[in-house]
Amino acid sequence: MRVFPQLAIAALFLAPAGAQQVPPAAGPAKDAETFRSPAIDAGDYVYTSGQDGSRPDGSVPQGFSEEARQALENVKALVAGAGLGLGNVVYVQVYLTDIADYHELAKVLAAFFPADPPAGAVLGVARLPRGSIAINAVAVRDLADRRTVDAGGRPGFFAPGVLTHDRLFVSAQEGRDPATGAVPDDPGAQTDLALDGLRRVAERAGLTMKHYVFVNPYLTRQIPTQIMNERYARRFEFGNTPARATIQASALPENAQIEYTAVAVRDLGQRRAIRPKNMAPSPTASPCVFAGQTLYCSAKSGFIPGPNGGVYAAGTGIQLRQTMRNQLDNLEEAEMGFADVVSTTVYLDNLSDSGEFQAVYREYFPGPPPAETLLQQVAPAVRAADAKGHYPDLEQMSLIAVKRKAANQEKPR
Repeated sequence: MRVFPQLAIAALFLAPAGAQQVPPAAGPAKDAETFRSPAIDAGDYVYTSGQDGSRPDGSVPQGFSEEARQALENVKALVAGAGLGLGNVVYVQVYLTDIADYHELAKVLAAFFPADPPAGAVLGVARLPRGSIAINAVAVRDLADRRTVDAGGRPGFFAPGVLTHDRLFVSAQEGRDPATGAVPDDPGAQTDLALDGLRRVAERAGLTMKHYVFVNPYLTRQIPTQIMNERYARRFEFGNTPARATIQASALPENAQIEYTAVAVRDLGQRRAIRPKNMAPSPTASPCVFAGQTLYCSAKSGFIPGPNGGVYAAGTGIQLRQTMRNQLDNLEEAEMGFADVVSTTVYLDNLSDSGEFQAVYREYFPGPPPAETLLQQVAPAVRAADAKGHYPDLEQMSLIAVKRKAANQEKPR
């Protein structure tokens, strides 16, 4: 692995086995408050960290449209560092502190992706590290088998789904009527409509619900988690569900209350669920699922598994240590480690704890860290223990890792 410490604004690239090292491209200003690589080249795919609207000199333009354009320019620069262009981008995730900016965002996205747009989703959040927008992206290296999946329904900016040589990336499927756009009052009906969208996109791609390896349920407080889980479990095989990160959002576009984004593997023979021995089978989420050599891991918190399990620590840093222990259980079950992690998404209860979080987080990545997106999705919880001594989750983290060849199979560098 080569590191480029002399370039403060450079993207750092980690090359798993078989990938070529690429020269870094000038990108966004380095954020001294975070511990992350701006982008990771994992061979077949490139993963970027969440990009805000900061210019290379650290300043932020005035006005939402200009801020959004700069965030996308930052993504573009990072992808270019891997020798790719915006046409290689197959998925983008956008976080907004004001969901009212959604329609203006769509105009900016259309200017950057005038043809063959990526799959993607927009999520309203409470706070971001800087500014009013953050965007991360996934880009595929080989465009030979890239194609858009048209699942019908209401037109929108994002493609309903994008197929690559080995995966399907699915845009947000909302709990609304696909023909009229109406959002029913019943939370269960909304959940079913969103799940129907996942099924419809998979089928249009020649796949089934069994092919999904990772799902993000995004829901507002209007959707009870118990109802969502009950409807969700009906659609998947018990104990063999996709990995999952269930995230409560401050708001979703156009009054939606629930939506699902997802990734599927095209060849079921390349799909394999991973479950550590201390985790019981679940009707709603597998701890991790392989898509070929890529491992998608569910969001984990500082929950201590086993008898009398729960979150017993009152501080973010202490909870994070248990979270990393939980993720390491997953990685070791897959014969991997933290050095194989290429991307993380971190949800903090209070973004003011980011310094405490990063101080502990960096201990687990002695080399170049993964790409990272950091955000606070809703207002902070009340930090008090309940009658059993359990505290609220103060952080959650999902991750993507790429399996490398054994050391004796790698050529010296």
